[in-house]
Amino acid sequence: MGFKRLINSKKILAAFAAVMLMGTNAVMAADAAATPAAGAAATDSGDMWLGVAYYVLLFLLGCVIIAVIGKILKVYDLTLKMQGKKGINWNNIIGIFCIIFLVAGLYGAYWSFTEQGTQILPEPASEHGVQIDQMFWVTTAITTFVFVITQILLFGFLFKYRGSEKRKAYYYPHNNTIEKVWTIIPAIVLTILVVFGFFTWRKVTNTTEVKGDINIDVTAHQFAWEIRYPGKDGKLGQTDYQRFYSVANNLAVSPKDRNSYDDLRADTLVLPLGKSIRINIHAQDVIHSFYMPHFRVQMNAVPGLPTFFKFVPTITTEQMRQRLNDPNFEYLLYCNKICGGGHYNMQKVVRVVSEVEYQEWLSHQKPYVNDQVKQEWKLAEASDKKTPTESNRVALNN
Repeated sequence: MGFKRLINSKKILAAFAAVMLMGTNAVMAADAAATPAAGAAATDSGDMWLGVAYYVLLFLLGCVIIAVIGKILKVYDLTLKMQGKKGINWNNIIGIFCIIFLVAGLYGAYWSFTEQGTQILPEPASEHGVQIDQMFWVTTAITTFVFVITQILLFGFLFKYRGSEKRKAYYYPHNNTIEKVWTIIPAIVLTILVVFGFFTWRKVTNTTEVKGDINIDVTAHQFAWEIRYPGKDGKLGQTDYQRFYSVANNLAVSPKDRNSYDDLRADTLVLPLGKSIRINIHAQDVIHSFYMPHFRVQMNAVPGLPTFFKFVPTITTEQMRQRLNDPNFEYLLYCNKICGGGHYNMQKVVRVVSEVEYQEWLSHQKPYVNDQVKQEWKLAEASDKKTPTESNRVALNN
């Protein structure tokens, strides 16, 4: 019966959730502190469940210790009363526990900031990323300040105004002034944050295609990214998945658009420094999410609904390696949606280079319209019927 009451106790369940949350934070901090060497195997599922079992046992041990201490205090209290003495002042004990909980909680928040703060991203590598970070830090500073003040007031008042025989609790059901203060002030602060965020996000996303933009198509499917660059004409060919998709033409590029003929396929997303990049984002099966954290770029890839994101890279890969003192550092493109069993494998290396290096790299990329696509589009047959000069024009899209 006692065990059933223990299981049904909301306080016990809340405490269990808090301990598990603290355990998760500890595991994440330990994982960040002990970064595995290159090539080391990832932690297996057995280690993960061992960590979970450890914190469950730790929680149960804590419950047993608290229960034992409670029983000892209760017996001591009954002994005092049987001897005609004054029993334990439980109000003082609860008040002291409130102060202990306040100090422990504030230290836990400080520990979380200092330990998990090591996982924070380095400086943004794009122009708009500076604005995104400013918005993030302003919001974090305000919410942290409010959190600390409210917790000190909450537990401080519980201690200061704990139950006592010298005073009686005053019933104070309502006060319009207090209601207005704690409603209007948060409303003003939140309104400022929302408006600030709105204009920042509007400046980041409200962009139109202009001359000079480098258009790059990135297509997501389970479980990879496909990258297509424009050729010498600077224009990407159109796509139509219902009409032109095939094994060879897996991006469904239209053979009717002559801009398609010089498009390039790449295995790495290479970007020139300081240029306006427009990433055209597509998905072929389920919803994915185009995510490049170092550039503060994220946009969903939705089947049948092309999206895009424009940004300007400001730090080359080599410069970031020097700033982080990490010669193996690489920018990465991730999928930030759990899109299936191979979701973890959706990564692409992203490199930011100088304009000269970019042009050099671009000249070595393979054409999208390879021999298989040419055969499928019957370009080989058409070129056989033309003069050599006409064949070159078809190939070069002139």
